[in-house]
Amino acid sequence: MNFNASRNVSLSGGPRKAKRVSDVSAMGAPSPAPQFSPNPMYNPGYPPAGPPPPYQEGIQLDHGQNFAPSEPAGNFGYSGGFAPTPMASPAQIGSFLQQPAVQDMALQYGNQLAAQGREAVQRELGRYVPVSRLRYYFAVDTRYVIKKLMLIMFPYTHKEWMVKYDQDTPVQPRYDINAPDLYIPSMGYVTYVLLAGFMLGLQNRFSPEQIGIQASSALAYIIFEMILYLVTLYITNTTTNLKTLDLLAYSGYKYIIMIGSLLGGLMLGKTGYYCSLLYSSFALSYFLVKTLRLQLLSGSQAPEQATYGYPASYSSPNPYADNWSKPTGGGTKRRVYFLLFVAITQPLLSWWLTYHLVPNPIVEPLPPPAR
Repeated sequence: MNFNASRNVSLSGGPRKAKRVSDVSAMGAPSPAPQFSPNPMYNPGYPPAGPPPPYQEGIQLDHGQNFAPSEPAGNFGYSGGFAPTPMASPAQIGSFLQQPAVQDMALQYGNQLAAQGREAVQRELGRYVPVSRLRYYFAVDTRYVIKKLMLIMFPYTHKEWMVKYDQDTPVQPRYDINAPDLYIPSMGYVTYVLLAGFMLGLQNRFSPEQIGIQASSALAYIIFEMILYLVTLYITNTTTNLKTLDLLAYSGYKYIIMIGSLLGGLMLGKTGYYCSLLYSSFALSYFLVKTLRLQLLSGSQAPEQATYGYPASYSSPNPYADNWSKPTGGGTKRRVYFLLFVAITQPLLSWWLTYHLVPNPIVEPLPPPAR
């Protein structure tokens, strides 16, 4: 194909004018217009095509298009052609919850929540109360309780007073009758409060306030004596192997003689009360002296060098240990005085908490002299 650069350029140098065709037939026959089928073979849901829509202000409007009414705001934009999902009935919910898989999941989730709550309670309670130590003082059985009560009331025939140890740890009370416990003092405290209410009822002095007064008084006195004992040990600079819970246990054994004295007064009046109190006071003092003597008068004569990772001043509480022996020096007298102080104050507090509960003897008026 040859390119002619001067094809549309005139002789004067300007572009040539376009020729006007006067005979349309000279241009040949026009191309046929496309044929539109009024009924297409496949029309899935669309209306038949009509004439082109008119134009109005530059916006094409299709009069054949149908607009659905606006949906209410509650459908959140979903088309109205879809049916809403029906709500589950209570019967369906109940049947769903009764399925084994759902019940197992709920049980497992509940167990996890309970375990987490138990751990949280134990963690917070352990900051203030030594829970692990309290378990030791309540590790008792029926045989131990019976033998311990007999030992407190009849201690004169008992020979072995040493507490048994497993290495440096005392064995549980259920395996050793000489070990202190808190079960008997706790039950004795509750029994004393109930018996005091019964004694007041026999004298027509019972009231709910009196029960509260008796319970709070007994609790306040045992707290007071615990503070008194600890302050005495601190002021006198007396070191012992006794723990605070041990002192609490030995102080709580006085409820046993208090209950026995009240029962004696209930049956025999003032005479029975004082006779029971006198005997039980001697028995309790004897029991405390024999039990506390080995724990208060324990010391160490170990060599100066450290042994088995413990410092030289370490004293094993185990009386069967090789480095255990009775101490010598001025500290022994302070321990003896403290031992006698405990043995004397327990009977005095027992009398103070029970003497006002014993009924006075009823004096019948003498008949008038015969005339």
